[in-house]
Amino acid sequence: MQNVVEQEQLPEAATLLDTLRMAIYHGELTPGQRLIEAEVASRYDASRGAVREALALLSNEGLVVRERNRGARVRPVSLEEAIEITEARAVLEGLCAAKAAEAITARERRELKALATPMSDAVRKNDIIVYNQTSQQVHIRVREIAKQATVSALLDRLRYQSVRYQFHVALLPGRPAQGLKEHLAIINAVCSGDPDAAEKTMREHLFSVIEALRRLAELGPSPLMPPTPWR
Repeated sequence: MQNVVEQEQLPEAATLLDTLRMAIYHGELTPGQRLIEAEVASRYDASRGAVREALALLSNEGLVVRERNRGARVRPVSLEEAIEITEARAVLEGLCAAKAAEAITARERRELKALATPMSDAVRKNDIIVYNQTSQQVHIRVREIAKQATVSALLDRLRYQSVRYQFHVALLPGRPAQGLKEHLAIINAVCSGDPDAAEKTMREHLFSVIEALRRLAELGPSPLMPPTPWR
Protein backbone atom coordinates (compact mmCIF):
# COMPACT_ATOMS: atom_id res chain seq x y z
CA MET A 1 0.00 0.00 0.00
CA GLN A 2 2.86 2.37 0.83
CA ASN A 3 4.40 1.86 -2.63
CA VAL A 4 1.08 2.75 -4.27
CA VAL A 5 0.87 5.98 -2.25
CA GLU A 6 4.48 6.87 -3.15
CA GLN A 7 3.82 6.25 -6.85
CA GLU A 8 0.75 8.50 -6.71
CA GLN A 9 2.84 11.27 -5.15
CA LEU A 10 5.44 11.27 -7.92
CA PRO A 11 3.38 13.17 -10.55
CA GLU A 12 2.09 15.52 -7.85
CA ALA A 13 5.62 16.19 -6.63
CA ALA A 14 6.84 16.84 -10.20
CA THR A 15 4.04 19.36 -10.78
CA LEU A 16 4.69 21.04 -7.45
CA LEU A 17 8.41 21.13 -8.21
CA ASP A 18 7.75 23.16 -11.37
CA THR A 19 5.37 25.45 -9.49
CA LEU A 20 7.81 26.13 -6.65
CA ARG A 21 10.72 26.57 -9.04
CA MET A 22 8.82 29.24 -10.99
CA ALA A 23 7.68 30.91 -7.75
CA ILE A 24 11.34 31.25 -6.76
CA TYR A 25 12.24 32.59 -10.20
CA HIS A 26 9.45 35.16 -10.09
CA GLY A 27 10.24 36.33 -6.57
CA GLU A 28 6.97 35.02 -5.12
CA LEU A 29 9.20 33.00 -2.79
CA THR A 30 12.05 35.28 -1.77
CA PRO A 31 15.69 34.50 -0.88
CA GLY A 32 15.92 33.33 2.72
CA GLN A 33 12.17 32.69 3.04
CA ARG A 34 11.31 29.64 5.15
CA LEU A 35 9.36 26.89 3.41
CA ILE A 36 7.26 25.17 6.06
CA GLU A 37 5.77 21.92 4.73
CA ALA A 38 2.29 22.51 6.10
CA GLU A 39 2.13 26.07 4.75
CA VAL A 40 3.44 25.07 1.33
CA ALA A 41 0.95 22.17 1.17
CA SER A 42 -1.92 24.50 2.03
CA ARG A 43 -0.85 27.28 -0.31
CA TYR A 44 -0.43 25.01 -3.33
CA ASP A 45 -3.12 22.44 -2.44
CA ALA A 46 -0.62 19.59 -2.28
CA SER A 47 0.02 16.65 0.02
CA ARG A 48 2.75 16.82 2.66
CA GLY A 49 4.52 13.92 0.95
CA ALA A 50 4.61 15.75 -2.39
CA VAL A 51 5.91 18.91 -0.66
CA ARG A 52 8.66 16.93 1.05
CA GLU A 53 9.73 15.34 -2.24
CA ALA A 54 9.62 18.64 -4.16
CA LEU A 55 11.73 20.41 -1.52
CA ALA A 56 14.29 17.60 -1.65
CA LEU A 57 14.55 17.99 -5.43
CA LEU A 58 14.86 21.78 -5.13
CA SER A 59 17.65 21.23 -2.63
CA ASN A 60 19.45 19.05 -5.18
CA GLU A 61 19.11 21.88 -7.71
CA GLY A 62 20.62 24.38 -5.29
CA LEU A 63 17.47 26.48 -5.02
CA VAL A 64 16.57 25.44 -1.49
CA VAL A 65 18.64 24.86 1.65
CA ARG A 66 17.45 22.19 4.09
CA GLU A 67 18.79 22.44 7.63
CA ARG A 68 18.46 19.91 10.42
CA ASN A 69 15.73 20.90 12.89
CA ARG A 70 15.15 24.17 10.99
CA GLY A 71 13.38 23.00 7.84
CA ALA A 72 13.89 24.42 4.37
CA ARG A 73 14.38 27.93 3.04
CA VAL A 74 14.97 29.55 -0.34
CA ARG A 75 18.73 29.71 -0.90
CA PRO A 76 20.03 33.23 -1.50
CA VAL A 77 22.40 33.60 -4.46
CA SER A 78 24.74 36.56 -4.28
CA LEU A 79 25.65 38.66 -7.28
CA GLU A 80 29.22 37.42 -6.94
CA GLU A 81 28.02 33.82 -7.17
CA ALA A 82 25.86 34.69 -10.18
CA ILE A 83 29.01 36.00 -11.91
CA GLU A 84 30.88 32.76 -11.10
CA ILE A 85 27.98 30.73 -12.47
CA THR A 86 27.97 32.75 -15.68
CA GLU A 87 31.72 32.20 -16.06
CA ALA A 88 31.11 28.44 -15.86
CA ARG A 89 28.24 28.75 -18.33
CA ALA A 90 30.55 30.50 -20.81
CA VAL A 91 32.74 27.40 -20.97
CA LEU A 92 29.90 24.87 -21.09
CA GLU A 93 27.65 26.77 -23.48
CA GLY A 94 30.63 27.52 -25.70
CA LEU A 95 31.16 23.77 -26.00
CA CYS A 96 27.48 23.28 -26.86
CA ALA A 97 27.64 25.98 -29.52
CA ALA A 98 30.67 24.32 -31.13
CA LYS A 99 29.00 20.89 -31.10
CA ALA A 100 25.77 22.39 -32.45
CA ALA A 101 27.62 24.03 -35.34
CA GLU A 102 29.12 20.65 -36.25
CA ALA A 103 25.83 18.74 -36.05
CA ILE A 104 23.15 21.22 -37.21
CA THR A 105 20.77 20.09 -39.96
CA ALA A 106 18.92 22.20 -42.52
CA ARG A 107 15.68 21.89 -40.54
CA GLU A 108 17.42 22.90 -37.32
CA ARG A 109 18.94 25.93 -39.05
CA ARG A 110 15.44 27.08 -40.03
CA GLU A 111 14.14 26.54 -36.50
CA LEU A 112 17.03 28.38 -34.89
CA LYS A 113 16.83 31.31 -37.32
CA ALA A 114 13.08 31.54 -36.71
CA LEU A 115 13.75 32.66 -33.12
CA ALA A 116 15.32 35.88 -34.40
CA THR A 117 11.97 37.41 -35.38
CA PRO A 118 10.13 37.25 -32.01
CA MET A 119 13.28 38.40 -30.21
CA SER A 120 13.72 41.36 -32.54
CA ASP A 121 10.04 42.27 -32.18
CA ALA A 122 10.31 42.07 -28.38
CA VAL A 123 13.25 44.49 -28.31
CA ARG A 124 11.47 46.87 -30.68
CA LYS A 125 8.39 46.83 -28.42
CA ASN A 126 10.51 46.97 -25.24
CA ASP A 127 8.84 43.74 -24.07
CA ILE A 128 11.34 42.44 -21.51
CA ILE A 129 9.31 39.32 -20.71
CA VAL A 130 9.23 38.07 -24.31
CA TYR A 131 12.85 39.12 -24.82
CA ASN A 132 13.93 37.01 -21.84
CA GLN A 133 11.83 34.06 -22.98
CA THR A 134 13.12 34.06 -26.55
CA SER A 135 16.75 34.60 -25.54
CA GLN A 136 16.44 31.59 -23.27
CA GLN A 137 14.93 29.61 -26.15
CA VAL A 138 18.02 30.34 -28.26
CA HIS A 139 20.29 28.88 -25.58
CA ILE A 140 18.05 25.86 -25.08
CA ARG A 141 17.76 25.19 -28.82
CA VAL A 142 21.54 25.34 -29.26
CA ARG A 143 21.93 22.80 -26.47
CA GLU A 144 19.30 20.54 -28.03
CA ILE A 145 21.04 20.66 -31.40
CA ALA A 146 24.37 19.89 -29.71
CA LYS A 147 22.91 16.74 -28.10
CA GLN A 148 25.19 17.04 -25.08
CA ALA A 149 23.03 15.52 -22.34
CA THR A 150 25.62 15.72 -19.55
CA VAL A 151 26.48 19.35 -20.28
CA SER A 152 22.79 20.20 -20.60
CA ALA A 153 22.07 18.78 -17.13
CA LEU A 154 24.91 20.83 -15.64
CA LEU A 155 23.65 23.98 -17.36
CA ASP A 156 20.12 23.44 -16.07
CA ARG A 157 21.39 23.41 -12.52
CA LEU A 158 23.48 26.52 -13.06
CA ARG A 159 20.58 28.34 -14.71
CA TYR A 160 18.20 27.44 -11.89
CA GLN A 161 20.54 29.07 -9.38
CA SER A 162 21.17 32.35 -11.22
CA VAL A 163 17.99 32.98 -13.23
CA ARG A 164 16.71 35.56 -10.73
CA TYR A 165 19.32 37.98 -12.06
CA GLN A 166 18.23 37.57 -15.69
CA PHE A 167 15.46 40.14 -15.45
CA HIS A 168 17.69 42.58 -13.61
CA VAL A 169 20.25 42.44 -16.43
CA ALA A 170 17.59 42.94 -19.12
CA LEU A 171 16.43 46.13 -17.36
CA LEU A 172 19.82 47.81 -17.70
CA PRO A 173 19.64 50.67 -20.25
CA GLY A 174 20.51 49.41 -23.72
CA ARG A 175 20.96 45.80 -22.59
CA PRO A 176 18.08 44.22 -24.61
CA ALA A 177 19.38 45.77 -27.86
CA GLN A 178 22.90 44.59 -27.08
CA GLY A 179 21.61 41.15 -26.10
CA LEU A 180 19.65 40.91 -29.35
CA LYS A 181 22.79 41.68 -31.34
CA GLU A 182 24.71 39.01 -29.45
CA HIS A 183 22.00 36.35 -29.85
CA LEU A 184 21.67 37.03 -33.56
CA ALA A 185 25.44 36.56 -33.82
CA ILE A 186 25.16 33.24 -31.98
CA ILE A 187 22.41 32.07 -34.34
CA ASN A 188 24.45 33.03 -37.40
CA ALA A 189 27.64 31.43 -36.07
CA VAL A 190 25.95 28.12 -35.21
CA CYS A 191 24.13 28.06 -38.55
CA SER A 192 27.41 28.73 -40.38
CA GLY A 193 28.69 25.33 -39.36
CA ASP A 194 31.94 26.80 -38.01
CA PRO A 195 32.47 25.33 -34.50
CA ASP A 196 35.30 27.70 -33.55
CA ALA A 197 33.28 30.78 -34.49
CA ALA A 198 30.20 29.42 -32.70
CA GLU A 199 32.11 28.73 -29.49
CA LYS A 200 33.81 32.14 -29.58
CA THR A 201 30.53 33.97 -30.19
CA MET A 202 28.73 32.18 -27.37
CA ARG A 203 31.54 32.86 -24.92
CA GLU A 204 31.68 36.53 -25.90
CA HIS A 205 27.94 36.83 -25.26
CA LEU A 206 28.24 35.37 -21.76
CA PHE A 207 31.29 37.51 -20.98
CA SER A 208 29.07 40.46 -21.93
CA VAL A 209 26.45 39.21 -19.45
CA ILE A 210 29.16 39.11 -16.78
CA GLU A 211 29.98 42.76 -17.47
CA ALA A 212 26.28 43.58 -17.14
CA LEU A 213 26.18 41.76 -13.79
CA ARG A 214 29.14 43.84 -12.64
CA ARG A 215 27.22 46.97 -13.63
CA LEU A 216 24.40 45.74 -11.38
CA ALA A 217 26.88 45.38 -8.53
CA GLU A 218 27.93 49.01 -9.00
CA LEU A 219 24.30 50.15 -8.82
CA GLY A 220 23.76 48.54 -5.41
CA PRO A 221 21.27 45.99 -4.06
CA SER A 222 18.33 45.31 -6.42
CA PRO A 223 17.95 48.85 -7.78
CA LEU A 224 16.18 47.62 -10.89
CA MET A 225 13.90 45.02 -9.34
CA PRO A 226 10.40 45.57 -10.72
CA PRO A 227 7.41 45.57 -8.38
CA THR A 228 5.78 42.75 -10.37
CA PRO A 229 7.86 39.61 -11.09
CA TRP A 230 8.35 38.68 -14.75
CA ARG A 231 6.69 35.85 -16.62
